[in-house]
Amino acid sequence: MLSPLTHDDPDAIGTYRLLARLGSGGMGTVYLGRSPGGRTVALKTLHARLAADPVFRGRFRLETDAARIIGGRHGAAVVDADPLADTPWLATEYVLGPPLDRAVGLGGPLPEPTVRALGAALAGALGQLHASDVVHRDLKPSNVLVTAYGPKIIDFGIARAAGDDRMTRAGAAAGTPAYMSPEQAGGLEHTPAGDVFALAGVLLFAAAGHGPFGGGAPADLLYRVRYGEPDLTGLPPALLPLVSACLAKDPAARPTTAELTARLHDGQGEFADHLPPVVLADIARRATDVWLPHPDRLPAPEEDPYAETGAGPRTRPAPSRRRFLALGGGLAGLAAAGAGAALWATRDTGRSTGAQLPKAPLLGDAPDSLWNATVLLPEVTAERGFPLVAGDRVAVLAGLGIAFTDVGSGETTGVCTVDTVWRALATDGREVYAVPRKPQDDHHELAVHTVDTGRYALRGPGVRVRGLNANMATTQLACVADGIAYLAGATGTRADFGEAALVALDLRTGRELWRTRPADPREDTPPFIGAVVRDGLFLAFERSADIQNFSPPLLVVRDARTGAVRWKQAVRYASERPCLDDTHVYVGGPDLVAYRLADGKEAWRLRGPDDDGLYAPPALRDGTVYAVTERGAHAVAADTGKVRWREEAPRDNPASPVSEQYLAVGPGHLFYRSRLGLAALDLGTRRRSWVYQTEADHLVELPERDRMFGIGADSLVALPLN
Repeated sequence: MLSPLTHDDPDAIGTYRLLARLGSGGMGTVYLGRSPGGRTVALKTLHARLAADPVFRGRFRLETDAARIIGGRHGAAVVDADPLADTPWLATEYVLGPPLDRAVGLGGPLPEPTVRALGAALAGALGQLHASDVVHRDLKPSNVLVTAYGPKIIDFGIARAAGDDRMTRAGAAAGTPAYMSPEQAGGLEHTPAGDVFALAGVLLFAAAGHGPFGGGAPADLLYRVRYGEPDLTGLPPALLPLVSACLAKDPAARPTTAELTARLHDGQGEFADHLPPVVLADIARRATDVWLPHPDRLPAPEEDPYAETGAGPRTRPAPSRRRFLALGGGLAGLAAAGAGAALWATRDTGRSTGAQLPKAPLLGDAPDSLWNATVLLPEVTAERGFPLVAGDRVAVLAGLGIAFTDVGSGETTGVCTVDTVWRALATDGREVYAVPRKPQDDHHELAVHTVDTGRYALRGPGVRVRGLNANMATTQLACVADGIAYLAGATGTRADFGEAALVALDLRTGRELWRTRPADPREDTPPFIGAVVRDGLFLAFERSADIQNFSPPLLVVRDARTGAVRWKQAVRYASERPCLDDTHVYVGGPDLVAYRLADGKEAWRLRGPDDDGLYAPPALRDGTVYAVTERGAHAVAADTGKVRWREEAPRDNPASPVSEQYLAVGPGHLFYRSRLGLAALDLGTRRRSWVYQTEADHLVELPERDRMFGIGADSLVALPLN
């Protein structure tokens, strides 16, 4: 996906003219560039704010060396590099092929012969890397590019020499939790066997469309990686023994890359012969796109001191300004890889400057999208958040900050540049509120700001909360209601957290109404998962601190005026969006349970059959609770828990993991993510009406405009709600 250059991106780096952005994350920005001789390259730079740090410079040098070691056959060939420049950069060939997660998203899980050819090639690539005593440490679907000649492994940002722990803080886990090895998740040494474990997860994703340990909060994922059994649903039976062996908890029990190469593929045929037509078509499109006119450079915000653009040298922005261009996020010690990029293509008119998702229905007469915007967001689903609907705009967190799109037309109306994460954003339905990250030396005070959508900037100095640091790993703006912001943070410094605190803050007067500790006295990190205010009550899921013993999260109801706990209830699974009405709170998990809002007592419980797995977080409309399991949708009477109906024989089952399903309900349909796209279930006939081909989830309804919004890896889509 090509995105426009921003107003303060340079015109050139080294001898390479910059054409567009390919992405931006926590460590750097990747550009599409062209040499004076016409060669197209992918040019990666290290953020200037990190270039002064010897650790990050060392990582960048190692990434350059690892890319050279793996070479052009198994990776993106290094064309040029200057790791010693003021802003270090690395130029590689521009690889013509989609990331593996995109390839699977285009046409579903890959056929077994394709998976075998893919696995054999990746095992050979890792073997070459390991022979030079280098381990990758972050192998995942988005770091595997699928080309017509074979897969290529990219992004060696946290690769290191085998046995060298100097670049990893003791006890910290660096990488992507969903594809970590158990030893890596525990902060131990990651050997070549750890890359084999990650490769098994990549092959499972390619064959079945899901990872081995599901999704969710990083801490939950790390626990499942270390102690849980992998979910191998959908894996072809012939691959089951080999993938299972690679996922052994004991590194010594895993096969070597040489054994994998021998057992996966017979070496017959060209790699392209095994690729589905839809993937080959995407490769061809990418080969064309790089020679099409590139998107215009984004204009500078009004009154921006760095607004000058044009040819010639460009003044580098001050550190405080540069900091806005990187998407902050991730759990402390977990996120070493990048996470965001810019939003730029907007209205789906059939012709667009951005790449649009296909609109062809897979089942039934699916409607066209009302509009479809291309948005490059964090790769980790849990870090994307939900669309925030505020008045006539819908806001999402993109690489430049908070991007606002017109609810009706889909046109991007503006971007508020701010360094924050989605958990530090909230809306009351009229305004969007944000807690920005503070500089490292300004950690004792956090502030809540309103976003001024006239200027697309944070309004004023904000309402300050003393005694809480503004580290984005601990800051959570749970919700804003009736002028009161409910937020969590940690006392102490950003490097040495103190106690977790929950605070209610009057945004009109700046007065702190109350401050309290989490309901679990052991909790030492801010605990909100999902929160809402209703009828004088503040309801939130609070995560337990006892990860080692897998203590369950708590559903906690407090007096919104005082913060006093009215009741608390241990639950199996928490939801980012609590589901409640005037009398009950509804919670999914192994059972679907209704708790009385007044006192927390159980009102009814619908037990899930063993083979039905989990109930997704439920949704509510007109006295009916809707929940989804791996077998399909259920409708349950909200007052009694009596099952009204179950979906009959869905053509394709709900997407896994079901625990990450977030449903939408309209007047006539229930919407959920199926394995093939967004499914619409007719509430009258209880049968599937259509499936819309999109990877978007995290659905948010806007009933008054008869539309809903879904957000995915690289898109924000608006669809009819009925």
